[in-house]
Order: sequence, then structure tokens, then C-alpha cells
Amino acid sequence: MRLSGTVYSNVLEMDTDITIITPNDLKDEPYQVVYLLHGLCGNNKTWLDYTMLPFYAEHGRSIYVLPEVGRSFYADMQYGQRYFTYIADELPVIVRNVFRVSADRDHTVILGGSMGGYGALKCALSRPEQYGLCGAFSSCCLLLREGLDDAREHGMDGWGVQMPRDFAAIFGDDLTWTPENDLLALAERAKASGSPLPTLYLTCGRQDGFYPDHERFLQSLAGLGINATFENWDGVHDFPYFNEALRRTIERFSL
Repeated sequence: MRLSGTVYSNVLEMDTDITIITPNDLKDEPYQVVYLLHGLCGNNKTWLDYTMLPFYAEHGRSIYVLPEVGRSFYADMQYGQRYFTYIADELPVIVRNVFRVSADRDHTVILGGSMGGYGALKCALSRPEQYGLCGAFSSCCLLLREGLDDAREHGMDGWGVQMPRDFAAIFGDDLTWTPENDLLALAERAKASGSPLPTLYLTCGRQDGFYPDHERFLQSLAGLGINATFENWDGVHDFPYFNEALRRTIERFSL
């Protein structure tokens, strides 16, 4: 079953679009829930339109929740909405109030591709007690930290028209970088907390421009004593690759 519509968010102070996909065979027991996050140019229907998610979900064991956050990089923006708080804190409460989903972290999953992969990692490392599994496909895992450093020093002439506006709205006119947006800082804090960490599953195509970043990111995680599974195969930054990553994740973790 597929449901698309709007939900009112107290955090965002507005209606926001959302899509829900459930298995065909509804059960009386709580379902595991998968929050599936879109990329920079996407919306709540992107995974529905460009991958085989409807088939996977309708024959699977999970309820999929597809929210919408614009081009926010899943941040509480300086000049805009508090999308991180909405995704990490408010949305799970809304979903549990409406659907029969488990509140158990072992049955709560967050996945995403590209910007959504960054968002999934950010949520999982910020709220490790909330998620049992995080899957990040071709994520921009180091882009923001290093990109903002470069932008402050050299400007953003090579970033196109829209991205500088996005960054100013998200991080402020001075492009302030905070630990709350830094995946490695969040990972270090999560590790130091002593709380169990989610299972981390990362993928990236070998011909993807983000592939070298993944190698460095994984080395940094290992240096913190954090284990992450990294699976890679030939592919670029596109939906055929994301679809295969999604299929492998569903199969590997019985979603």
C-alpha cells in the first residue's frame, strides 16, 4: 500500500509532504520501520519514481517512510526550517502515533543516498540509541566539512548558482561549521558515550566522485574504533547504482 500526502509539523510550523509504503500483507504485530532519505535534488517521491522500492517494500517486512527536506542537508538551518530536528525527533513520534511500527531500535532503520546518505549518517551518529541500522549510499560524507573550509578561504565561484545560496541559508552568511553537522565529530562523541552504535553499512560506486572520500571517511572511523561495513562495485552517482544499493541492503538485512 502506498500513501502520499502531507503532515503538519510543529517543528517546521507548516505542512510537509510525506510518502509511506507498506507491505501488501498487513500483520497485527508491529512492523520494523525504515526512514529513507532523498538526495539534494529529490523529494518524498524520488525513491518511489526512480527505483524499484515499491516492489521491494510491498514484498518486504518493513514500513518505509519517505519524508521531504528540500536542499537542507538535513540541518537545522540558520535561515530556514529545522529539518534535522523534524527528521530525528518529531517524525518518529508522528509515525508511531499513526502506524503500527516498533519503537525498538533494533527494528528502526535509517537509509539514504547522496545528501540523504549524509543525513542518515548524521541522524544515526547523533541519536545512536534510536537506530539499529544505518545505510548510506554514495553519501557526501566529507563534502560539507571540507567544502565549507574551502569556501571560506577561496569563495564559491565554482559551486554554481544555487549551492552558495543553499549554504548561506543552512550555515549562515559566514558559513559557520559546527560539530552538530560534522559526521566525524558526531562519530567521536557517539563512541565516547559508550552507548551501542548502530550497524553502519556504506556503499559507493568505484567511478563515483565521492569514492575517495569514502575511503578516507572509513579510515577515520576505524581510527575512532568504529566498525563499518563498506561494499563497493562498479558504478557512478546515479539511480541505477542507488537502486542496486537499496536492493542489496534490503536483502542483506532482511528488510
